[in-house]
Amino acid sequence: MRRDYFELTVEGVGDDAGEPTTPRVRIDFHGPEGLLRDRLSNADGDLLSADEIDVAFRLREPLEVGTAEGVVGVTNRFTGDFVLELNETADDVLPFIRAARESVDAGDGDDARYRVDIDLDGDRLVSYDKETFLVYDHEGNLLRSESLIPSGVEL
Repeated sequence: MRRDYFELTVEGVGDDAGEPTTPRVRIDFHGPEGLLRDRLSNADGDLLSADEIDVAFRLREPLEVGTAEGVVGVTNRFTGDFVLELNETADDVLPFIRAARESVDAGDGDDARYRVDIDLDGDRLVSYDKETFLVYDHEGNLLRSESLIPSGVEL
């Protein structure tokens, strides 16, 4: 699936944050509908639940590089298959993770730290409440300090 089929927007980050709120990332897909549905479905044909997907960001260059480029990936937790990937910069992703961490620290009462909405040409296909967002450096090492990892979770 081509990365340019996707458009990513965020809410609840930076100047847009306002009151403590659960940050939201919207991924809009502009490609063949069947392709996305197939990747977001399990073996029975049902859409994957939030517990069945993982979200991560892997850098393609060192974080110290000005606007380090990377790839946001959503994977099927059980098969390891990529559901989707899209190019983003660390300058876009890391503030989102910090906002998610701060929204829970502020005590907004929501168990979810962030929400992922996946749309198909503007129509909601799935919405996931997530607590974990892993960040890996350009060599594949987990960056714990940049990642969003719930307390009590060991990796």
